[in-house]
Order: sequence, then C-alpha cells, then structure tokens
Amino acid sequence: MNNADRRLHVGILGCGPVSQAAHFESVIKARNAELYAICDVADDLLARMAATHQPRKAFADYAEMLADPEVDAVIIATAHELHVPAALAALEAGKHVLCEKPLGVSVEEVEDLRAAVRRTSRVLQVGHMKRFDAGLESARRFIDTEMGEMLALKAWYCDSTHRYQLTDAVQPPIIRSAQAKRPAADPKADRERYFMLTHGSHLLDTVRYLGGEILEVDARLRTRFGAYSWFVDVEFANGALGHLDLTVPVRMDWHEGFQIYGENGSIVGRTFNPWLFRTSEVDIFHEKTGETTRVLGPDGHFYRRQLESFADVILSSAPMRGAGIDDGVASVRAMVGVMRSARTGKPVKPAEVSGGV
Repeated sequence: MNNADRRLHVGILGCGPVSQAAHFESVIKARNAELYAICDVADDLLARMAATHQPRKAFADYAEMLADPEVDAVIIATAHELHVPAALAALEAGKHVLCEKPLGVSVEEVEDLRAAVRRTSRVLQVGHMKRFDAGLESARRFIDTEMGEMLALKAWYCDSTHRYQLTDAVQPPIIRSAQAKRPAADPKADRERYFMLTHGSHLLDTVRYLGGEILEVDARLRTRFGAYSWFVDVEFANGALGHLDLTVPVRMDWHEGFQIYGENGSIVGRTFNPWLFRTSEVDIFHEKTGETTRVLGPDGHFYRRQLESFADVILSSAPMRGAGIDDGVASVRAMVGVMRSARTGKPVKPAEVSGGV
C-alpha cells in the first residue's frame, strides 16, 4: 500500500449521531480515504444515510460488510458496550479498525482486544480525537522539546447543562430510528458510569497524552442536584503531580482545559466543545525568551484529521500519532482506577485493576 494515489476504503459501522455529526463528513472530506460502505441494522436509517452520503455499498449485516474484500478498514461508531465485539470481528476479518472512544467498558475485554491486535498485526486506533487538536499538539511539542522536567499538571473537563442547546444549533439534524441496535440495558441508567465512560475517557486520555503514564490515582466523588464531581490526585511516572477535575454537568458554559508547570516554561490551555470544531487556545510561556506563543490552528476538524492520520499509518506506514491499542487499554484502566478509588477512599494503581467501569 505505498501508492501515493491510493485511498483507504472505509466502512462505517453505525449510522447514529456520532457518524452523522462527524464520521461521514470526515471520510468524505479526507484527502486519503473514501466512504466505501456503511452498515446499520436499522433499514430506514441505512437508506436515509446511503441516499445522503452515497457510499458505494450499504449493508444491513456487519458480517457481510467485513466479508467484502474491498473494505480496508472500519470505523466503529456504536454504543460503548458493542465496541470490543465489533472490533474483534473486524480484526479477525483482516480489517484495520478506528474505534470510537472509550475502547471498551472492562479491563478484561480490552486486554483480549489488545491480544487480538498483536495476533492479527492490524492497525487499531482509538477515537481520542483531541490528540489531533493543533493546540494540544503544540503543547505536546513544547513538552517534548523545550519544557524540561514537568513539575505539575492540572486538567479539567466540565460538561455543561446548556450543551444540547449548543449542539442542536451547530450539528446537522440527527436522524434517529426505532430499529436502532441498543445494548440490553440503558447505558444512561447508571449516570456515574455513563459520565465516566463518555467524558472521563476524554479527560484521562488528554492527561496521558500530555503528562505520560499514570501510576496512581486518588479520587473523591461528590454527587449533588444531579451533578457528579470527581477530584482526582494523580501520580505520573515522570514524577510530576497531577490534579484532575471531572464535573458533569456544570451550571455554566462548557469548561475544559489544563495548566502545566515545567522547568523551562509553562502551558495554559482552554478547550472548547468539540462540535464547534475550534482549536484549543493554548498559550505557551517560554522562560528563555520571556515570550508567550499560541498556534492559530485554523483547521479544527479533529475527526477528519484523526482519520487522515489513521489512513497514513495503513497506506504509508507512517508513525501512529493517534491513540493506539495500548493507549486505549490504559484509558480504560485509569477509568476503572478512578471509580475504585472514589468508592474505597484509597489510592489505586491502574496497572493493577480488574473488572468494569
């Protein structure tokens, strides 16, 4: 696959909200991918999306899509509980996988998936698209090249009570179907678990992207008036201290960002609701020059950028810039660790946890 003109033939599993708001457009706009196929068990939804986005093929049966030799890779955009079974089937069929976050819902299932990735030698990337935010990328470059030792990292992720007013205004109308495939139990029935999987997975991957491996978490949880607030002290492998704030939802605007204090400078970042497709405002202070710099980042389509990078890995053997299988497993372990720590009142090492979120 070294042909510069080659485009990755992508099949998308799941025609629901995240595909409609992000993945269909991303594949269509990508410089190195083609929307070859879509798949959904809901016939009405499948027909609507096929008419709108015009893939070459539309499948009601996932196994049939995986059997098509022209499909190079699949994007898995289903409910959290369905990620690992769908990814395993794709790997066994010889397909590469871009799986929506979180990678899975238990340590055991994502470890099984990691073993399958290694056995099949296929590319698996987790949809932690914030790694393709140019602001966060600039922070990572500074950390790697100039900052020196890291002293401390603070990060916060606070969804808003007003988020659906915002997303309804900026997203395309979301088409839903009564025939859609859903998990046996309502994922939103347990709000603590749902918020950790949906929002905590973003926060924990971001801090791992910027701060490195997490050795230990010490978490507290307070629940009031339907809001959940985790305060988490973190020990990083690089020796830095960490403090995380995951609060959902806050009675204010979307509130997400980070501060990092280093030997040769510091970083202050503000991140926006992802559906605005707006690059984070990341101010980097350089101690040597006394100057603060900020990347403009006019291209804020993180979903398209992550897909193009995924395709480059497959088509051109480019280095993996996104979250690989090890990152996906580490994120699930960290979520389980935070949940266990909050419930027991004791510090927890993510490397030693088992069970589900």
